[in-house]
Amino acid sequence: MSAESTSNMELFQYPLSLNCQKVRIALEEKNLDYVLHEINPLKAKNLDPDFFRENSSGALPVLKNGNVVICESLPILQYINGINGPMGDDKVHHEKVDEWVKKVDEWDAKTFTLSHVSEGTIRFFSRFKRRVVIARMAKNPDLANKYHNKLNSMHAMEEKLKSNEALSVNEKQLIDLLDEAENQLGTTEFMAGFEFSIADAAFVPVLARIQLLKLVPELLKPRPRLLDYFVRMKKRPSYKEVVQGYSSQLKQMRVLVPSMCNVAVRKLFSKY
Repeated sequence: MSAESTSNMELFQYPLSLNCQKVRIALEEKNLDYVLHEINPLKAKNLDPDFFRENSSGALPVLKNGNVVICESLPILQYINGINGPMGDDKVHHEKVDEWVKKVDEWDAKTFTLSHVSEGTIRFFSRFKRRVVIARMAKNPDLANKYHNKLNSMHAMEEKLKSNEALSVNEKQLIDLLDEAENQLGTTEFMAGFEFSIADAAFVPVLARIQLLKLVPELLKPRPRLLDYFVRMKKRPSYKEVVQGYSSQLKQMRVLVPSMCNVAVRKLFSKY
């Protein structure tokens, strides 16, 4: 793919989303031009009819490049990696790159994150989103089935967060991922070789999320190579551009509080 064909690239994302951070780091590392559009899922903007028609899961990120529209982070990362040749050239093991990107994608980061959020906060936003979905369903009958599926998926996530077994499985998947990364870093400088690759773009936001949730002592300090790797990654311009501004709970609250206020006002006046 030529550089000229990326001139109209657009990324629809939310800066606190781990999956969106993966994609943005990849775009930054490849020095690709793109236009950012913020879609705030806390305000249910991902459920607006125009957006929902193109992406009925309402999931972020979404990448547009001309007539190409790609939803979900895994295919987006694979697409980005193909632009002007894969990242890392011959200094990375490209099969291992693919393996790492898929392994990170298979782990449910949303469940991990929400399992560390208070039940009251989850209820506050989930009740609002359900009302938005129901209102959108009534106003857009052509999308009724898709909105109904969205309601089902929201309910499934709520049930998953109540399941100790599901949370244990999620935690074990993360531990296995971290252990494998610790072993990998015993032989290579990066996740798939001796240069930054799309595998690192996928993996670094996982470590950033661990830091945000104040789990570094528990999950990273026992893995010294992984901790050193994270220190190195935080010095990269892509990390500073994409993640650093949201790397602490205080910084994150500067984004969350306006959303909470907006939702509270809309609930008060039944603006769905």
